Amino acid sequence: MSRVGRAPVSIPQGVTVAISGQNVTAKGKGGQLSLTLDDEVSAEIKDNQVVVKPHETDKRSRMIWGLSRNLLKNLVKGVAEGFKVNLEINGVGYRAAVQGKNLSLQLGFSHDVIFPIPDGITIKCDKPTSIAISGADRHLVGQVAANIRALRKPEPYKGKGIKYETETVRRKEGKKK
Repeated sequence: MSRVGRAPVSIPQGVTVAISGQNVTAKGKGGQLSLTLDDEVSAEIKDNQVVVKPHETDKRSRMIWGLSRNLLKNLVKGVAEGFKVNLEINGVGYRAAVQGKNLSLQLGFSHDVIFPIPDGITIKCDKPTSIAISGADRHLVGQVAANIRALRKPEPYKGKGIKYETETVRRKEGKKK
């Protein structure tokens, strides 16, 4: 039995979940998201909770069971609260600014890096050295944060680059005379 899959997903107030076959749709203040479940599992609503059940008891079905339950949990939490990732920029002259539908980054290159902001994502730069990425889709928020970080990863000697707020950069000692 999957310990993760067994737990039901509670539906918070203000969120409506509709299930039609293998398609699950959630609507809330964060927007509308949908998910297509694998054929190995099915979902149903009981007592204001979504319960996921596998059709078989083989290993693959149990794995898909836990995965589907967590994807549903992220779907419901995304339309209810949303997800947020914070990035920090370290380096002399490194800065970021939102200009319309683009994120303009100065990262020590000879040119500014322009990153187009995808639909469903909100990016704020309260300070020139911090970037706050938020949205309803957890996968999209994480992917956008990873793409921005990949533009200039933090290097180990001076720590310059873009890093997650919770990330620690292991520093190396420089050359000795």
